Amino acid sequence: MDLKPWLARVVDAIRDWEASWGPYPPHPSLQVDPHELETALSRYLERLRGNYPFFHPRYAGQMLKPPHPVAVIGYLAAQLINPNNHALDGGPPTGEMEKEVVRALAAMLHLPETTLGHLTGGGTMANLEALWVARCLHPDRGVAFSREAHYTHGRMSGVLQLEAVEVPTDAEGRMDLEALEAVLRTGRIGTVVLTAGTTGRGVVDPIADALPLCRRYGCRVHVDAAYGGFFALLAHADAPELAPDTRRHLKAIADCDSVAIDPHKHGLQPYGCGAILFRDPTVGRFYRHDSPYTYFTSDALHLGEISLECSRAGAAAGALWLTLQVLPLAADRGLGPILAACLRAARRWAALLETSEVLRLVQRPELDILTFYPVPLTSTASAVDAASQRLFQEAMQDADDPVFLSVLRLRTEALRHRWPTLQADRPEVRVLRSVLMKPDHETYVPHLHERLEQLARRIQTATKA
Repeated sequence: MDLKPWLARVVDAIRDWEASWGPYPPHPSLQVDPHELETALSRYLERLRGNYPFFHPRYAGQMLKPPHPVAVIGYLAAQLINPNNHALDGGPPTGEMEKEVVRALAAMLHLPETTLGHLTGGGTMANLEALWVARCLHPDRGVAFSREAHYTHGRMSGVLQLEAVEVPTDAEGRMDLEALEAVLRTGRIGTVVLTAGTTGRGVVDPIADALPLCRRYGCRVHVDAAYGGFFALLAHADAPELAPDTRRHLKAIADCDSVAIDPHKHGLQPYGCGAILFRDPTVGRFYRHDSPYTYFTSDALHLGEISLECSRAGAAAGALWLTLQVLPLAADRGLGPILAACLRAARRWAALLETSEVLRLVQRPELDILTFYPVPLTSTASAVDAASQRLFQEAMQDADDPVFLSVLRLRTEALRHRWPTLQADRPEVRVLRSVLMKPDHETYVPHLHERLEQLARRIQTATKA
């Protein structure tokens, strides 16, 4: 998609809007020397070339990709005005757009129409608000989350001075429900955090099975769906790309108390665009506050009255709104086919890994995150760790045909679950991790696999020598 004509149209439209308010002399202090700008811009653009190619399918490392061009168009249009979605008079149009996209996200997750929510700067702030409400509701009880949950929960629990209990996981990284029940029996837990798409291995906690258990002990359930929440779109359509249990657990998000979800991941948005949603709208009472210099132009609920954050970019809401007009939240069009392609890419690569002699799959992917490692010459955790790190570095530094991966530290026992002959000579081991969150990966996976096999064989040969 060629951005140039669309960006030119955006700039012309905003300049026309500005002119409609009448002329005024611009202040000379705001002027810059064009030659200085040219020099600075050249330096700036050159420095940006130091980034990894997040846009390209050869980048299969972290949860990084550029926003969709439509989101860029929407963001720039609002950014030139710079509305603040804290109060409705700070950005009347983008404030309304935010309410609309929040309703759309809630509908995608099958939450009630009365769901209360707003956009945030990202998943960290969304999870902070969820835990803050948890503390307001249960000030004398703590929070439980799995060992493989995002570090946000432990850190934010510390900020809020909440007791934080880490629950063990099974071999594939999902919360162990027997261990959870043992924690719940203590009566110390008020909220359980379940993860829909862990950052490390991309697994979905057993949400549908944990819910009745949590209800039995009078606990609220918050779902950190920052990464995997958009896959609920396919789950509710019974898409074949998702395993039956995964569909079941993603559908169960609809019955949880709060959800964090990040449109700046699978929603194709720029950073930062997260969201927090609450099933019970009455939790809005905890946000109630007085501000003598805001909330004057409307009697309607201002977004700042249901948010811990104050200033927030209205451009984030505008970009998401525009994106969803042309790429709607539907399983058969818009966002659905994009998500399905990412899932198929992960499954295609997993199938190739399972037949490889030099690369080994850690576990079959549940969403679109894949973990694997090069087969070492000796079957020890130390050898796996060293081989993974070497392949990671050599693949990224290859001048002619680089592949950009990421590294994940796992407990050695997690590898021994699938490969029991591995000798546990160290408690943790580094493996390779790929996040296939671009639909372009679906057709590029065979090249990625072939290239990594070539490099792995070369490393094996060099090691023998």
